Amino acid sequence: MAALMLGQQARQFSTSVIRQKLVKAPITVYGVEGRYATALFSAASKQNILDQVEQELGKVSSLIKDPKVSSIVMNPHVKRSFKQKTFQDGLAKSKVSPITFNLINVLADNGRLTITADVITAYGKMMSAHRGEVSCTVTTAQPLDAASLAELKVALKGFLEKHESIKLVTKLDSTILGGMIVSIGDKYVDMSTKTKILKLTKLIKET
Repeated sequence: MAALMLGQQARQFSTSVIRQKLVKAPITVYGVEGRYATALFSAASKQNILDQVEQELGKVSSLIKDPKVSSIVMNPHVKRSFKQKTFQDGLAKSKVSPITFNLINVLADNGRLTITADVITAYGKMMSAHRGEVSCTVTTAQPLDAASLAELKVALKGFLEKHESIKLVTKLDSTILGGMIVSIGDKYVDMSTKTKILKLTKLIKET
């Protein structure tokens, strides 16, 4: 009986895209993972549980990282039904919503459980855009102190619209020698010492 109900839920989720008009996601994420994430965003939006589903996907992500689970889910030689049961047992303990539960069932039915992490990432991007967050990655050779980081955040706000906010990620890469590389939205600014040296070296060779 339980298996029958799960099958019905999976079919309901997978066919909802055809039967109902999708709620448009704030951004388009291409690829197979993008299609699943878009359907998930639409379903969660209609039930007004976008944030809840995002939190539940965090639980799914943790489940995937469990060595015992990943050794089963990521193994192409393990039967789909066993992979599905492994996920279902884990999610049952987490008490996730039917929407999140159905997503996993659909992925399992279609042999796509291996892209679960990619679907979660795609959904996360949609939620960031939904909240008006603009992803920004700043790479430096040395960690930024509090004062420099605060000054940088003020400067980065100049790239934003009024309704937008920065979602900042800092990374360290000693190979850039100094300066920084900033990637914000669709903009990329390389102010690293390494690039400056390469440009200077090229200029010297050309003279």
